Amino acid sequence: MVYIKSESEIELMRESGRIVKETLDFVGKNIHAGMTTKEVDELVYRYITSCGATPSSLGYGGFPASACVSVNEVVVHGIPSDRVIADGDIVSVDITAEKNGYNGDAARTFLIGNVSEEKRRLVKVTEECFFKAIEGLQAGVPLYDIGYAVQTHAEKNGYGVVRALVGHGIGRDMHEDPSVPNYGRKGTGMRLKAGMTICIEPMINMGTWKVNFSDDGWTVTTADGLPAAHYENTVLIKEDGVEILTL
Repeated sequence: MVYIKSESEIELMRESGRIVKETLDFVGKNIHAGMTTKEVDELVYRYITSCGATPSSLGYGGFPASACVSVNEVVVHGIPSDRVIADGDIVSVDITAEKNGYNGDAARTFLIGNVSEEKRRLVKVTEECFFKAIEGLQAGVPLYDIGYAVQTHAEKNGYGVVRALVGHGIGRDMHEDPSVPNYGRKGTGMRLKAGMTICIEPMINMGTWKVNFSDDGWTVTTADGLPAAHYENTVLIKEDGVEILTL
């Protein structure tokens, strides 16, 4: 079931979205080579809780941390650990914060030190995929136009689009209907409605679109071991466009 948010609910989601955005800004200013992914998670927990919010990921389905911290070949859902971030790594940090009963969700991929041009381009194109997806997006547009835009831009640049994981609706729950794939056929899917809040999150691989799921039940890696990037925002659908609640 797709939930249409009222104006009062949207206002609460703006607050959660602001906290998520500020948390990722805080991480971006402090993440560096030599720290562990667990220390990145501690930054996230500290900032979110300082805002009077709760990190929604902590304990979700048994997930043991406040953030998914995914390095290089890890696509998403990296469990924070003693893994040391190295110069030249790319690190995606995916967080969700809940305040007053509503969630905001976003992810960024950070460049650590002297990153290769190949990795920089991957991160840049992944972000571009998000903004391609929201061009012309508004109430009445078919849902799968989003995935079509992401897939077209990624594949034009020679990259693989992850199919095993998708974006999603968001509100009182971190994951709500509808699913929002990063691939699809233009002109198909349900028509978007004003008041819908969805997470659009391109997950783009340098090589194959195929992924492997770890025995830990969470960590997803590229099947060929090449790097992946992730960029996500919470988006409000409006009659005449969109509002990005986490930017």
